[in-house]
Amino acid sequence: MTLISTSKIKKHLVVLNKWSYENNSLCRQYKFQSYMDGINFVMELAKLSEKKNHHPDIIIGWCNVEVKFTSHDLGGVSEKCLELSKLSDELFKVYDETS
Repeated sequence: MTLISTSKIKKHLVVLNKWSYENNSLCRQYKFQSYMDGINFVMELAKLSEKKNHHPDIIIGWCNVEVKFTSHDLGGVSEKCLELSKLSDELFKVYDETS
């Protein structure tokens, strides 16, 4: 696994415009209708991350979940980070009433 270029990250952010690139991580805030929706989302994301062997940093708040993907081994964004950020958004569609 290798790190990807900043230009590729920027192209990714155009497609998934709710993500940002901060401190060598892809970051996104997800808003939920209830606290338990956020917890259920985190549980599904944890299962997916374990299956893909690429784990995000997650901060859980009231109706809010912050997700950050980075390669902890390499210290930056890898292809797996891009893949998992897209899959996270797919998981979120179940909870997003604006979709």
